[in-house]
Amino acid sequence: MAPDALAALHARCFTTPRPWSAAEFADFLGAPMCFLLTEPAGFLLGRVIADEAELLTVAVDPAARRQGMGARLLAGFAATAKARGAATAFLEVAASNTAAQALYRQAGWVVAGRRKAYYHAPDGTAEDALVMTRDLSHG
Repeated sequence: MAPDALAALHARCFTTPRPWSAAEFADFLGAPMCFLLTEPAGFLLGRVIADEAELLTVAVDPAARRQGMGARLLAGFAATAKARGAATAFLEVAASNTAAQALYRQAGWVVAGRRKAYYHAPDGTAEDALVMTRDLSHG
């Protein structure tokens, strides 16, 4: 998926946090520690630094949700991160995004903390992010 396509799909999926631009995706894709996983109507961007992985963003087209794409992307993230030497992983998710939280929990992620007022909406309001982690050293 090209940066323009990633940005367009991201914009269909997010308002808070704000959607990323094609230039931002291009910058991430140019970094050797980053990796992109794709599905027909979705993608996941992650990175591994030393023995820690970060799930940067995952997006599945709203019209294609609840068909297993998100779960496949998360499984691919864990396998890719582990293959690149990561033992643990983390992500941030909006406190109000209960659907994403449920998906992450189903994939073995647990809440480890909260970042107050981490995300800023277009209307100027702020929302907390939950920090979730996953141990990648076991299956």
